[in-house]
Amino acid sequence: MTTVSEPAVTEIGTVAFRITPVAGHIGAEVSDIDLRDDFTEAQIATLTAALHEYKVLFFRDQEIGHAEQIEFSRRFGTVTPSHPYDDDAPTEFPEILAVDSRLYEKRFGIRKFSYTNHWHTDVSPLINPPAASLLRAEIAPERGGDTQWTNLAAAYAGLPDSLKSFLDGLRAEHRFGGRLPAWDADSDYAKKVAKAPLVTEHPVVRVHPVTGERVLFVNPGFTTRIVGLSPRQSDALLELLYAEVSDPAYTVRFRWEKGSLAFWDNRATAHLAPSDLDHLDVTRVLYRTTLEGDIPVGVDGEPSRSIKGERFGGASA
Repeated sequence: MTTVSEPAVTEIGTVAFRITPVAGHIGAEVSDIDLRDDFTEAQIATLTAALHEYKVLFFRDQEIGHAEQIEFSRRFGTVTPSHPYDDDAPTEFPEILAVDSRLYEKRFGIRKFSYTNHWHTDVSPLINPPAASLLRAEIAPERGGDTQWTNLAAAYAGLPDSLKSFLDGLRAEHRFGGRLPAWDADSDYAKKVAKAPLVTEHPVVRVHPVTGERVLFVNPGFTTRIVGLSPRQSDALLELLYAEVSDPAYTVRFRWEKGSLAFWDNRATAHLAPSDLDHLDVTRVLYRTTLEGDIPVGVDGEPSRSIKGERFGGASA
């Protein structure tokens, strides 16, 4: 289970940054920090350890653009291209995914403020889902538009031992689009996904490659079925697990402002985009970078199995 510790203070030259937990199981705010600074390896190690402990880190008042976001991201791993299906990334910054309400109608054929309004782990249908994601706010509405995260390690730890034992040996199918795709069937995006589908069988419980925690690795946005169970059994079990994943006890909520940035461990979290803006005439623009991930491994030591789609990575270093 995630432990709540006292705020930590780390020196950056003559300036200290503070890491303050913000919820019982997940989330910490990093203050007195400028992401444009030239961090030492020890300072990056401190932030990395905080990420693994608190699962998502929040930063405020960061005056950075695409280049600075990419450069900061590179301190923690290999930065991938924006997304397997993205063709709207700025040409000079192919690593940037625009989460832009002005683009979604063009992509999906319907008015939206995010890819999906279901709990999801970024691009989990990949054989190697991103290890981490960083999301920066450029335009935030005056009200609404919050994002929530949940701690999937805490959700697993909270299950009864008998259910854990059952889940430890199961696999689940993750398919891009999930059971109910978020786009119009006639949209260009639907045709793009149909041409190059992403489908992977992941362990229902993955072992985090750094912390060793067991993580409940299913999400309503992409997980379609439990392998080996009947449709009725699969649906019933998934609904039970989704209720655990979305339990408010394991979650944290973040209010976006211009210059805010969230950095989360995609191997141990799911997140929920806002659904409270559809009736408002507002614009919401955020920019995401992702770090190349590993292939998940189950409790039995067996890795995930790709059904359709290739490993996704980048050449950044």
